Amino acid sequence: MAITAWRAGSIALAGFGLDSLIEIFASVVVIWQLMDNTKGREPLALRLIGGAFFLLAVYLPVQAAVAWSRGARPAPSQAGMIWLLATVVAMLLLAWGKLSVGRALGNAVLIAESRVTLIDAALAMAVLLGIGLNALFGWWWSDPLAGLVIVIYAIAEGRAAWRVHRGVGC
Repeated sequence: MAITAWRAGSIALAGFGLDSLIEIFASVVVIWQLMDNTKGREPLALRLIGGAFFLLAVYLPVQAAVAWSRGARPAPSQAGMIWLLATVVAMLLLAWGKLSVGRALGNAVLIAESRVTLIDAALAMAVLLGIGLNALFGWWWSDPLAGLVIVIYAIAEGRAAWRVHRGVGC
């Protein structure tokens, strides 16, 4: 994904790739936190996850401003569009599966996780729309604009992590 984003000069693809890395980072942090189930690791884990999302929320608008000021035009990325389409389909199927199994088991965590997966599908669709409009109509501005959709999500996720962090008494 990173190579595809770099070759195309796509802010939206780069942002989606960075968001995916943050999701992986957050999963590693959660596993680290669960390895010592005491409350001592929870505040740091929440700060790390929230901070990663805030960094993404700062990076993307700065990158978009630089691209717009330089008049950079992202190239169409067929590989990026195929990857995003596959991501949308996979995430929708995973969300449906998690929701079905979560309901069958009465597992609230799995049901909540199905919503997170659905949001990932929506983000992939927004980025696909942005780079697709650029590829089809030459609307170069749709690419960085789609990247800014991720900023809204990143801010919301960062704020949520910090809100929970404050709620655990730190």
